[in-house]
Amino acid sequence: MIIDVHAHWGPWFFTMDVAGATLATMDRYGIDRAIVSSTEAVIYDAPAGNRALATALNDQENGGRGGGRGRLYGYVTVNPRRLQEAVRDLAEYLPTGRFVGVKIHTDYTGSPATSPQLRDALELVASAGCPALVHTWGPSVLDLAQVCLDTPGLRVIAGHMGADGFRYAIEAARACDRLYLEPCWSHAPAGRIAEVAANVDARQLLFGTDATLIDPSSAFGSVAAANLTGETAERIAWRNAAELFGLEAAL
Repeated sequence: MIIDVHAHWGPWFFTMDVAGATLATMDRYGIDRAIVSSTEAVIYDAPAGNRALATALNDQENGGRGGGRGRLYGYVTVNPRRLQEAVRDLAEYLPTGRFVGVKIHTDYTGSPATSPQLRDALELVASAGCPALVHTWGPSVLDLAQVCLDTPGLRVIAGHMGADGFRYAIEAARACDRLYLEPCWSHAPAGRIAEVAANVDARQLLFGTDATLIDPSSAFGSVAAANLTGETAERIAWRNAAELFGLEAAL
């Protein structure tokens, strides 16, 4: 069983070819479930992208084009600078059961982890009772950990686990047990995953690919190179994600 907690649905604005259709990519790599955000919602218009993704997930659930019933779940993308829209979207989509978390991209929205806008957005997420996947890079993962500590009940995933700041991610995860790490990145430094896994509670580790922006082979290769076994390997592959997003009954 493999659950990808960092995936996307919809075309990107880049001119090069990327990983391709979501379900086809999942089939190629044996990914059983994926939690996806709308690319339109992330980079352009959160309400419009959330609405389009809701339609696609409903079509999937009803056995529509491409099959894949029950394999995709959604993130409600939140723009911290448009919180009134976020309140409306959370109220509309979370009760459907097809959306299981929130996605926030700090760079595209101009809302870094130190901003009051992100703090307000994550307080909203905590009150909604779902996890949030938040873009992190470098030492920003430490700032995200502090927001998590300051926000009762918040559960947050550090997207890319800080990328080149993965050692900051180790410090952040050890400071806050409600902060989770997922590894996708367009680079694959030797020993990165093994170092994180050796220094962070295995219950805080997740698997993510950044598909369809990045081919999943990058994340699979990085994790495979860490030679993880037993409970740690199982927790990263799927168990932690199933527990965090409440997917156990659907597996």
